[in-house]
Amino acid sequence: MKKLLSIMLVVLMAISLVACGNKADETANDGQSENTLDGTYDVTLWVSESEGVADLTKQQIDKFMEENPGIVINATIEGISEADSATTMITDVESGADIFCFAQDQLARLVQAGALNALGEQTTAEVTEANDAGSVNAATVDGKVYCFPMTSDNGYFMYYDKSVISEDQIDDLATLVKACEDNNKLFSMEYKTSAWYNAAFFFATGCVSDWTTASDGKFTSVNDTFDSAEGLVAMKGMEILAKSPSANSSSDGADFSKGAAVVITGTWASSTIKDILGDNMGVADLPSFTVDGQTYHLGSFSGNKLMGVKPQADAKKAAVCQKLALYLTNEECQLARFNLVGWGPSNKVAQADPAVTADPTLAALASQNAYAIPQGQIHGSWWDIAKVLGTVCEEATSDEDLQAGLDSYKASIDALFALSGYGCVGAWNGWDNTDSNMSQDGENWTVTINVEQSDYMGGRIVVAGEWGNDLGYAQVVEGAELLDTAACEDAGNTDNNFIFAAPGTYTVSFNETSKEVKIAQ
Repeated sequence: MKKLLSIMLVVLMAISLVACGNKADETANDGQSENTLDGTYDVTLWVSESEGVADLTKQQIDKFMEENPGIVINATIEGISEADSATTMITDVESGADIFCFAQDQLARLVQAGALNALGEQTTAEVTEANDAGSVNAATVDGKVYCFPMTSDNGYFMYYDKSVISEDQIDDLATLVKACEDNNKLFSMEYKTSAWYNAAFFFATGCVSDWTTASDGKFTSVNDTFDSAEGLVAMKGMEILAKSPSANSSSDGADFSKGAAVVITGTWASSTIKDILGDNMGVADLPSFTVDGQTYHLGSFSGNKLMGVKPQADAKKAAVCQKLALYLTNEECQLARFNLVGWGPSNKVAQADPAVTADPTLAALASQNAYAIPQGQIHGSWWDIAKVLGTVCEEATSDEDLQAGLDSYKASIDALFALSGYGCVGAWNGWDNTDSNMSQDGENWTVTINVEQSDYMGGRIVVAGEWGNDLGYAQVVEGAELLDTAACEDAGNTDNNFIFAAPGTYTVSFNETSKEVKIAQ
């Protein structure tokens, strides 16, 4: 869709944009007289792909112009998922949307890429006053608010089929699992395919994984207690589900049409589930599990959708974009999205609206939020590291196996902060950037690797531990293959520096000043 640029080039462009746009963004809506913003502006917006959201956004922009008659917005509105928009944005900030929506766990990397600037004092005060504390915290890095809360509904709870599961069974995990087994039904929860879901067991026992970021969004430390006595209890709790023949690692509401009696998912699945179950749709907070005589209520993540404005070279356009984003996330606009697609508002007045308080799925989410952990900024590698714990629970034959899984998890977490400098990553090491260190001699970095025959033998130089910060395309100037950027693209991989022509033992070197990769066999 858009030309991919290297992260290095993106960061340089982002720095340039910040230099010329930061002042404009930080003062947007902060004391400027309305008539200074009069004019016509071309604004690109990325909004949810959910049906009707783009049309609703167009209507809301039209109303914004009615209320601000001197401002004309020529809006280009594109649908893109909140999960994908941040990745697309940091790939090419300059070509990205002026206003874009994203999931809160993407905030740190957007700040680090220069795709967002902190809001000014007045705008920050308005956002903080209007929205619940959790959503404001989700929009904050190192004490500064960078964007506008849209929802407070990005959490999960339990849907169940009332024709199979009775109300007196919904509070206990083991009881629910047995009911599914007895009725040859599935219990759907992403316990081994998503850390976002399997973390529920660890939060239940009091475990934490709290990450600290610097002002530039870079992760600096973590307080993680999953590898602990409490973590072992969580693993035993997860076994109750993982060992069952009814266990189905999924969060798809459509599973009810495939034999599920329970699905752990969120508000976004409500219409699908209602269409399948009708009056038999039941909703509730998550159940509890019992280990060694003690009962623990399953926790969860609570989270938010956010709206961001990228840095602008034009100070007036920056102010208009900030003003428009503030409008699109106000009480009225949040309620309109609730009525259209069922999104739970972050705006405190909208949350008290009778239609919102009467919604059964939002009521179940509110009940579960009493046990939820607000999702802060989490290192991107954590999601893959933690999700394997579900598979460990499924395959373990002893408590020792469970503990070994936790120990391996902790080693991977520790490795994220032990890495430094540059790494060389490729098919030969399973694209594992925890095992890719290069030795340093001044500005030169080298590593010797043994490349075996495989379907694809490409590789790349990366900033160690940061998958999102690869150095892009560096010309291979020595070695057997002499492949350049175009050759990598022709091979179907635009994300790599080089491709080995044949198996063998190679020394790969990289100069951090010239950005040249040299390969010798």
